[in-house]
Amino acid sequence: MMDTYTYQIGENLYINLTNRCSNACTFCVRNEKASYYGNYLWLKDGEPSAQTVIGEIGDPKRYKEVVFCGFGEPTYRLDAMLEIAAYVKAHGGTTRLNTNGQGSLIAGRDIVPLLVGKIDRVNVSLNNATKARYEEVCKPKFADGYEAMLRFGQDCLKAGLDAWFSVVDVIGAEEVEACRRLAKELGVPLRVREMITDS
Repeated sequence: MMDTYTYQIGENLYINLTNRCSNACTFCVRNEKASYYGNYLWLKDGEPSAQTVIGEIGDPKRYKEVVFCGFGEPTYRLDAMLEIAAYVKAHGGTTRLNTNGQGSLIAGRDIVPLLVGKIDRVNVSLNNATKARYEEVCKPKFADGYEAMLRFGQDCLKAGLDAWFSVVDVIGAEEVEACRRLAKELGVPLRVREMITDS
């Protein structure tokens, strides 16, 4: 089975740049199996180059959004992601980053200014309303992963990006409401997503 670098669901094209992630979330869809909607997202042949992905995208205007979201944290491939996003924007497309919000920790510097003009929309996975619960469920490799995630969402908004926090409904109604209160306190919109399993 061949590695999948780009895959389409609905009107969006998704980019699978890496399998590396700084979290090990207990609910992550990649824990279930190696394929997702018929696409093999575990990269056994290595991570794709930016030019390989760009070649698969073609005309980005064919898609509602080109979304950086695969079986890993896209900001581990920051340079490739930015190169691909620049291509998409230059050819009239819209970009979105689905992230755990730890990209600045991964890069060792503030990456938010680099996203401006290349990434249109940023979906930051909040997942839980407290550090203790976040660490229990998301198992971040960084000791300050939770704080970095909160700050990333705020910084993206301040930079003028269309950014929001998201939670998955499987965390339960009480936890969702706690996340809603936290997001409001931080001034970042919250979106509640349904748990997505394989097709």
